[in-house]
Amino acid sequence: MAETKRVERPLSPHLQIYRPQMTAISSILTRITGNGIIVAVVLAVWWLLAAATSDAHFAVADAVVTSWFGDLVFTASLWAVWYHFLAGLRHLYFDSGRGLDVPTAEKLGWACIIGAFALTLITVLLVQ
Repeated sequence: MAETKRVERPLSPHLQIYRPQMTAISSILTRITGNGIIVAVVLAVWWLLAAATSDAHFAVADAVVTSWFGDLVFTASLWAVWYHFLAGLRHLYFDSGRGLDVPTAEKLGWACIIGAFALTLITVLLVQ
């Protein structure tokens, strides 16, 4: 019986070979941003409940919400809301049967990311 030579190769695409597609990244970001918005909602609900509870509880919650941590959470959540909104519009466009070719889908993915940053910046500048 002849000996077989075992070929050493990865079982799945290795990170040195595999390049993540923008369509996959944008899909994952849509799910992450949808869940990430919950953090800001929990922080805002905590602040409102503390305001309804007592002055001492509100002072603690208000200190957290108005600190650098609160600013970071709410700004990141603002970006997440804008990204999630734009990704929803992109999916509505896909549902109409348009934009399903790979180059267009990649351009729309980049448009969602860049558009979310631009809309976040505009929103922050308008609020201040």
